[in-house]
Amino acid sequence: MFCPYCKHKETKVIDKRDLEDEPVSRRRRECLRCKKRFTTYERIEDIKIKIIKKDGSMQDYDREKLTRGIRISAEKRIPDEEIEQIIDDIEMRIMNRKSNKVSASDIGRMVLTRLEHVDKVAYMRFASVFLDFNDVDEFKNELDKLD
Repeated sequence: MFCPYCKHKETKVIDKRDLEDEPVSRRRRECLRCKKRFTTYERIEDIKIKIIKKDGSMQDYDREKLTRGIRISAEKRIPDEEIEQIIDDIEMRIMNRKSNKVSASDIGRMVLTRLEHVDKVAYMRFASVFLDFNDVDEFKNELDKLD
């Protein structure tokens, strides 16, 4: 950290406080050369996740869009808290990847994997849209895989 007054590299932290309402840490620092004090703030940098669509275009990740898709599939079957846990888990897996780009189909498969273990009906609802069934036979084949 550089001193804003004399540009010296060495400073020491005198006081550190986490702000209650925000994920921010406030630090009071003192320059070891000029002895002046100043405040710095530390924030978690938002990781911008990009979604690669089927047509190759890219979009910013939208948690609400994922939430809507799962909620429609899980309507009256899975509680909101459990849906939030599913989404949190998927987001954590995406953020732990080396790249901040992920294909929409990868996210869809992650959702299917979680729904398969939570609720088979919600799984089939989501699968029918995600896997784009063309007829009843494709639906039956996917249903047979669940048994």
